[in-house]
Amino acid sequence: MGKKIGKQTVRLSKGVPILSTASTVGPKEAEGPLGAYFDKKVEDALFGQDTWEQAESFFVQENMALAVQKAGLKMKDMDYILCGDLLNQCTGSCFGIKNFDIPYFGLFGACSTMGEAMSLGAMLIDGGFAGHVLTGASSHFCAAEKQFRFPLPLGTQRPPTSTWTVTGDGAAVLAGKGEGPKIVEITTGKIVDMGVTDANNMGAAMAPAAAALLLAHFGDTGRTPQDYDVIATGDLGTIGRELVVELLSKEGYEMDSRFTDCGIEIFDAEKQDTHAGGSGCACSAVTFCGYFYPKLKAGEIGRMLFIPTGALMSPTSSQQGQPIPGIAHGLVIEGCGKGAAK
Repeated sequence: MGKKIGKQTVRLSKGVPILSTASTVGPKEAEGPLGAYFDKKVEDALFGQDTWEQAESFFVQENMALAVQKAGLKMKDMDYILCGDLLNQCTGSCFGIKNFDIPYFGLFGACSTMGEAMSLGAMLIDGGFAGHVLTGASSHFCAAEKQFRFPLPLGTQRPPTSTWTVTGDGAAVLAGKGEGPKIVEITTGKIVDMGVTDANNMGAAMAPAAAALLLAHFGDTGRTPQDYDVIATGDLGTIGRELVVELLSKEGYEMDSRFTDCGIEIFDAEKQDTHAGGSGCACSAVTFCGYFYPKLKAGEIGRMLFIPTGALMSPTSSQQGQPIPGIAHGLVIEGCGKGAAK
């Protein structure tokens, strides 16, 4: 089977370097515990645009360009762009990158899109089909609430299980050669549907998929949670993380303090009133690009398992009473320097 190990995991021929990352966030994210780590903090969530959706596209446009600039490259050096968002037909991404004049794969993995983009980008490079790939994911709180739940002017009360969609964009430049933390393995998730129908409880909908991905990865690689310095899921929040710990414990795996979630890291739930934590495509994207990537680059993290998670719902499926299937995509990323995994 060549590069495939086990049922769902592939091991790349050689690590694919992440040359640079960029993160642009809105005001609430800037006020959170990770605020100092983000490249660009926008004071107005409209970003000078007329609508929330147009604002999200502007986040994409500005941040994608920043990632390429930080890599010391130009847009013409990119062979492909892989990105996506939560809006219908991925309009946030399409309108954001339409003037870049680069071959584009539009992706929808819900909030797991950053993992999907980085996975496919690394495969393109490892397969010899590209030298540089620009990957990313975005979301916007106001646009997502309007599309999936209720328009903000209604003032609808949010239940304790709800999460706060992150406003922003995270982007990463992958390359066939160069310095930087390396993507070395990819575990692609399967859709898991446990019948959850509550659009205000994303953690419960996605946790089974995250647990299934972890079990598949450990089974394919023969590793345990203790073989990683950090395991970070995408946006399970406090409720989803607890469920994963419980599910893995039943299978004999101890998920200790090394296991965190980007939705827990990005907000202060009490001070910022975000209830169960953060969510949205940008949640894992900006947290990885702004917070975890520098630690990998500095060698503070030797080996990381990054698992963006997604709830595969749409307004139509929710209105028709359909359950919310979950998905998760995992990447093993090795850091630079003395702390890097051998």
